[in-house]
Amino acid sequence: MKRREFLLGSGAAAGALGLGGFARAAGPQELVIQPASFALRERVTEGMISLSPDAPPPVLYGKQGEVMRLPVRNTLPYYTAMHWHGLRITNKMDGVPYLTQMPMGEGEVFGYEFTPPDAGTYWYHPHCMTMEQMAHGLTGVMVIAEPEDPGFDSEQVINLRGFRLDEGGAFLPAFTPRGAARAGTFGNVHTANWLQAPVYDHLAGGLVRLRVVNTDTTRIYKLHLDGGAAQIIAWDGHPVEIDVAMPSAENPLLVGPGQRVDFAVKMPEYEGQTVNLMAKLPGQPMQAMAELRAVGASVARDLRELSPLPTNPITKPDLDNAELHEFVFGWTPEGGEPNNGFCGSLGYNFWSINRTPWPGDAAQDVGPLATLELGKSYVLRLRNESPNLHPIHLHGLAFKPIRSNLRTLPPLVTDTMLLLKDEVVEIALVADNPGDWAFHCHVIEHQKTGLTGFIRVV
Repeated sequence: MKRREFLLGSGAAAGALGLGGFARAAGPQELVIQPASFALRERVTEGMISLSPDAPPPVLYGKQGEVMRLPVRNTLPYYTAMHWHGLRITNKMDGVPYLTQMPMGEGEVFGYEFTPPDAGTYWYHPHCMTMEQMAHGLTGVMVIAEPEDPGFDSEQVINLRGFRLDEGGAFLPAFTPRGAARAGTFGNVHTANWLQAPVYDHLAGGLVRLRVVNTDTTRIYKLHLDGGAAQIIAWDGHPVEIDVAMPSAENPLLVGPGQRVDFAVKMPEYEGQTVNLMAKLPGQPMQAMAELRAVGASVARDLRELSPLPTNPITKPDLDNAELHEFVFGWTPEGGEPNNGFCGSLGYNFWSINRTPWPGDAAQDVGPLATLELGKSYVLRLRNESPNLHPIHLHGLAFKPIRSNLRTLPPLVTDTMLLLKDEVVEIALVADNPGDWAFHCHVIEHQKTGLTGFIRVV
């Protein structure tokens, strides 16, 4: 069914009117998208969006292989849809307007229900009115637990994101044409869990699972840990099966929008000692985004006591029989305002995939960038023809990088590939999840100005 037919069809039209197509309460507690306020600076910032009137979106917890039921109610006067970033779930629950569902109008509820096949660190955000709602706060972390506890004493989730505010704490415009045509429009208030340099207490000598998620609309963080002993145990939700060097101030870890990293941290032995999550932001000195502080008498744990994380059920691609598809990411050769229906538009196109800009979420007669055969192996060649970095996210599937023209890439399972300037990366995957899967840059201004499309698996 074409997206335009989806929009005008009887079931979708009824859903848009609140008459059908969407769940109406009953069952698990609803996640209510609503206006919020919070003191991001000294003064309270109004006009925020969250699942609470006065707090960040909560961490949502699930368990690998167990059903999650997440009814989402929209109380905003404009449309929305919720995407579960990194989860390889059924296509109809992916939360992409017009592609997998109609966007939700004011007062409507969509009953998301899925069974996560993978454990790990994921996140959620709207995929309709995306820039406006994400920039105003609607980004939250999801933790899918392993069936067996790997042995940590505690865990700490860090949701990294910036906000663009004036001196009085009011929102500045979330995007600018100049930013959208370049690296994006950056926030100027840097937060972890909506706080500036928060401090979290953990047992002295204990083992902490530190889950760091970049939910920013634009910023690529350069991160490292200062203090304690640590190792990287998961990347973009999936266990790391090889030794990965710990980042340092001189050689930080690049974490683009949409990406996640899990550290196993051994807390210092003495009360008051700290482990700091450090970031280098352009034009600023190194700063602590969050601090883990040791408290109490040492429990004297050792990182070697942890059980290895079990691998997720990712099918390995057959590279000897893989079919190649190439995708070129760059500026658009043409302009024109995209047709985004109920889901908003920034009003211009600057970017493209294969030199064709996305014509809009509600545009008619738009086919897939590629059609993949279910169960078959593929190599996707991702070519960045621009001087800007692009975190390229593929919904519904997992892949491994296999080569780059600029660097050596560890073969870590992922769903988001950060492309450097002029980089060409080949990734390998098995097309094992049927449906139409969004494929886009996670710098949201790039996504909403042309750098998006979808891949079909049939």
